[in-house]
Amino acid sequence: MFASVCTDFEAELVEFDGEDDHVHLLVNYPPKVSVSNLVNSLKGVSSRMIRKKNYPSIRKKLWGGALWSPSYFAGSCGGAPIAVIRHYIEQQQTPH
Repeated sequence: MFASVCTDFEAELVEFDGEDDHVHLLVNYPPKVSVSNLVNSLKGVSSRMIRKKNYPSIRKKLWGGALWSPSYFAGSCGGAPIAVIRHYIEQQQTPH
């Protein structure tokens, strides 16, 4: 679902992983894309899809009724080798 949203923004989801309470995405996106709009869409689409599946274990981890925290961190890694960033993301513990 994240890859599909990225495609809608003419972006590419390069890597994805995360932990129980957050995710890491490595996204290659064009300069015309607003990071806040992309993140908003990623959160909104994924929240709707996950809620449709009705996972009982998700309810106890909600942020005051919301699936995602209203905050996010976005960092530019234009100078870092993609392989280093990808390796970091791959090392995260995949949510169960």
